Amino acid sequence: MQWKRARRSDNLVDARSGGMRMGGKGLTLGGVAVVVIIGLLSGQDPMQILGQLAGQALQSGPVSQSENSAPASHDEQSEFVRAVLGDTEDTWREIFRGGNKHYRDPTLVLFRGGVNSACGFASSAVGPFYCPGDRRVYIDLAFFRELEQRFGAAGDFAQAYVIAHEVGHHVQTLLGVSAKVNAARQRGEQLEGDNGLLVRQELQADCLAGVWAHHAQRRLDWLEAGDLEEALNAAHAIGDDRLQKQARGQVVPDSFTHGTSAQRVRWFKQGFEQGNVGRCDTFKVASL
Repeated sequence: MQWKRARRSDNLVDARSGGMRMGGKGLTLGGVAVVVIIGLLSGQDPMQILGQLAGQALQSGPVSQSENSAPASHDEQSEFVRAVLGDTEDTWREIFRGGNKHYRDPTLVLFRGGVNSACGFASSAVGPFYCPGDRRVYIDLAFFRELEQRFGAAGDFAQAYVIAHEVGHHVQTLLGVSAKVNAARQRGEQLEGDNGLLVRQELQADCLAGVWAHHAQRRLDWLEAGDLEEALNAAHAIGDDRLQKQARGQVVPDSFTHGTSAQRVRWFKQGFEQGNVGRCDTFKVASL
């Protein structure tokens, strides 16, 4: 994948150094220790205090590049992320403009170990995620190493697929899809299951990632032999059925949240082959 052909995004925040960062205000590990001590002495829950601090910081507004320096130019991994993110911006701006809509770029936050967002605190164990509350994508780059070593999905286009999938959730937020799923959750509807709303939401994000890949390839001609297979392998590696089989020794469809390996591959391929958002409506099809 000749990713250096892509424009670099300016919407990346590097929060990997100095401990947890919340809304542009750093909280070092030493600071966390102080909060814990204060909580113990005062009889308060330290995690509650940290949560309050995170909420106050997030209310102060988005992190600016001046408050969090961009990654050093020699940091090739973060440069790769900026390149992929930049091309998702170019692609989705063009697609939205074609539909007489405005695409608002998300911010991508690089973190290490754990991070606070408008969706609460998350450790690296949750993997990359998108938070609709602050419209940010969060990635610990250690996940890419895990993707290769644990899941057997190596390659730069496999990593690009992961980034594009999370950006796909941002597109869903802008299109109102996420709000509808959240409304169903608030009504107490069952979202999990092999035919549930969560699976449909995730498979749509896979399809949207494929739409991005289609347009990016058409514009940049940057894919090399084996690149597409890398993305398909990554999609296959993180299917619900495969992960459950590895972890539990059995598959429980009623607890699916992302879709099977075959479904994830099929929907990414559909987006890539068609390049049309209209072909990604996983909520209307009878069979996923």
